[in-house]
Amino acid sequence: MSPAARTYDTAGGPPRPEALTRIMLRPLASSLPLGFFAFGTGSVLLSATQLHWVPLDQTRPLMLLVLVFVVPLQLLAGIFAFLARDGGAATALSVLGCTWAGTALVTLSGPPGQRSPAMAVFLLSVAPLMLVLCVAALRGKPLFGVLLLIGAGRFVLTGVYDAGGGAVLLAAAGWTGVALASFALYGGLALLLEDGAQRTVLPLGRRGRARTSLQGDLGHQLDQAEREAGVRRQL
Repeated sequence: MSPAARTYDTAGGPPRPEALTRIMLRPLASSLPLGFFAFGTGSVLLSATQLHWVPLDQTRPLMLLVLVFVVPLQLLAGIFAFLARDGGAATALSVLGCTWAGTALVTLSGPPGQRSPAMAVFLLSVAPLMLVLCVAALRGKPLFGVLLLIGAGRFVLTGVYDAGGGAVLLAAAGWTGVALASFALYGGLALLLEDGAQRTVLPLGRRGRARTSLQGDLGHQLDQAEREAGVRRQL
C-alpha cells in the first residue's frame, strides 16, 4: 500500500519513491491472550512453591513445567507481538519469558527452598525494567500495564526475601502471584472475546492508538506506517 495521489512531483518529473513503494501488511492473530495465560500459569506454579502448596521435593518438577510450558509460550507470544508491530508488548513478553527461564534454571541448580543471592540481584534488576515497561503500556493498554506493575511488585518481594528478608515476604510474594494469575486470567479472556467479536466485550481500558487500532478504519492502521521499524531505513 502506498500514499495516494503522489505518483509524480509537481514538475512532471519521474515518480517519487512513495509511488514505487508497497508496504505489505501480514495479518496476524493477537498474541497477547497467549502471553497473559502463560504468565498466569507461571505465577500459579511459582506460588505453589512459595506458599508450600506442594511438598518441597516437588519444586524441581514445577520448575521443569515452567521451562517446558510457560517459557516457550511467553517467548512465542513475544515473537508474534514483534511481527504484529507492537514493540512495547513484544519487549515485555520477551523479557518475562527470559525471566521465567532464568528463575526456573537457578531454582533447579540449587537445593529446593534455598535462598539465592544471585536470584535476588537478578529479580531486583528486572523489577525497574518492568516498571519502565509498565509506564509505557499504561498510555495505551492500562490492563497490560497493571499486569506488569503487579509482576514488578512480586519480583521485588521475592528478591528482597532471597537477599535475606523475612519469611513473610515470601508469603506475600506467593499471594501476589495468586492475584496476578487471577488478573492474567481475566485479561486473557477479555482479549480473546475482543478478538473474536472484533469489539470490546469486557473492559480493557484501551486508549489512544490502542483504541483506534480496534475501533478505527484502515486509514488509522496505516497512519505513519512508513515510520515504523522494518519500514524506515534505521531503527
